[in-house]
Amino acid sequence: MFGGFPFDPFSGGGGGGGHFHARGPSQDVDTTKLYETLEVSKDADQKEIKKAYRKLSRQHHPDKGGDEHKFKEINAAYEILSDPDKRAAYDKYGLEGVSEDGGGGADGAEDLFSMFFGGGARRGRSGPRKGPSVNHPLKVSLEDLYNGKTVKLAVSRKVIVGEVTECARCRGRGAVMEVRQLAPGMIQQVQRPCDGCNGQGNQAETKNERNVLEVHVEKGMKHNEKITFRNMADEHPGREAGDINFIIQEKEHSLFKRKGADLLVIREVSLNQALCGYSWHFSHLDGRKILVKTRPGEIIKPEMNTEEAVPFVKIVASEGMPSRGNPFVRGNLFVLFRVRFPGDNELTSDQINTLRSVLPDPDVATDDDEELEEEHYMEHADLRHFGKGGAEQRNDAYDSDEEDGARPVQCQQA
Repeated sequence: MFGGFPFDPFSGGGGGGGHFHARGPSQDVDTTKLYETLEVSKDADQKEIKKAYRKLSRQHHPDKGGDEHKFKEINAAYEILSDPDKRAAYDKYGLEGVSEDGGGGADGAEDLFSMFFGGGARRGRSGPRKGPSVNHPLKVSLEDLYNGKTVKLAVSRKVIVGEVTECARCRGRGAVMEVRQLAPGMIQQVQRPCDGCNGQGNQAETKNERNVLEVHVEKGMKHNEKITFRNMADEHPGREAGDINFIIQEKEHSLFKRKGADLLVIREVSLNQALCGYSWHFSHLDGRKILVKTRPGEIIKPEMNTEEAVPFVKIVASEGMPSRGNPFVRGNLFVLFRVRFPGDNELTSDQINTLRSVLPDPDVATDDDEELEEEHYMEHADLRHFGKGGAEQRNDAYDSDEEDGARPVQCQQA
């Protein structure tokens, strides 16, 4: 709308997801265990990795008397190292670089650490894992974000009733193994979440519980900010309850546009107001009546005096949004002007003569120029049509660059 104008309050106020969490590595992360499991070097190519997997999976298959745990390790190691993206994440961050969909089973990286290093080997986490959080959008007006507001909202969640028992089907693992035969002598073992416990490993009876939460919208909060209630989501066996997040959704305002702590308003002024002075009354977001006006002799221009075509903008200091955490510090109110010039035939001859006598640099009369040969009146135009005039733009124009040197022309005789 404004070209290179740095203000962009009219655009929306989002990033793609990959397969891995952007975790930093813990100290002394292990990036060799999976290669040792497949008995290959770290610089082994995909062909070598696949060959080693086939050999070891046949050797350690439980149906052939092999160790079941070792067989699981081989499958998990191959699933990660056979995928270039997962392998790169493992080489950089170790098992912590592989997310829940990285091939460690239902519990992701937690299961991988338990599988390869034992249950107590993982660092940086203690206590039960946290359950999924719940997000609720909360539509809020700009007035509420300016003044602050507290709303009461009722939410329902599931809570555990009675004792938690281990799932008999998966024996507390949260996942079951399935063996599929792909071809004679070639099988594939797939681990999937247990249907009996939904991948939790434990089972428990639950009931619905209704809670009324007081959601405090602070002054100066922004679009997509979160208001979090810890451990208020559904309870799951063996897990810490997740959070309930209320996501601020700022409603569009009829007058103001917001960017950060600043506000922007667009005002259209007449040429008279632009030259002779302009004043504007409005009610602010907190109900205050405010008068904004230009200084005596100040002129509102169609554009700023810059190399680029930038709209003419003034500010009213400290009349923007309050800052979250420090509401006494407020942003600025930006006023963007658009000058409305008189339309066709809106000025009479007397008005034109008066303006010509008052305004500087009047037009120089050339009617008595003896060397004048022609006189033209200008018409309305569209700059998008610039360069499209002349006969060369007609559909029946001839092309002089024909490869055969001649272009057939059909002639009709009347």
